[in-house]
Amino acid sequence: MIYKHSIEEISSDMLEGFFVDWPNPPNPQTHLKLLKNSSKVILALDDTATQVIGFITAISDGVLSAYIPFLEVLPKHKNSGIGQELVKRMLKELEGIYMVDLCCNDDLVPYYEKLGMSSTNGMIIRNYKMQSGN
Repeated sequence: MIYKHSIEEISSDMLEGFFVDWPNPPNPQTHLKLLKNSSKVILALDDTATQVIGFITAISDGVLSAYIPFLEVLPKHKNSGIGQELVKRMLKELEGIYMVDLCCNDDLVPYYEKLGMSSTNGMIIRNYKMQSGN
């Protein structure tokens, strides 16, 4: 397993298979664009560094606040500790920030609590027509 803190040398063809069960998922080119536009990104790559198998992103003002919008691991690599490692590495990257926020479904609350995060309330708007990023 190789962990990278940049998207240097990452191409869209290395990003196949993410956003499973999304009704209108972003394509790999849009996925690469969202990685490029993130404040911080950490990638998990296979041992040959030819396939991204997991990623986490953060958007931050670099002073007081950060938001973690994405944590994804390819289905065949789930439950192997990759997601936990990505979260730990991202929280380390953001440890000087006052507030780090993340929204998740109720069934994922215990997962993030095990990683030191606290449950709180959040409000969202979802524009599913724009889910693919196009």
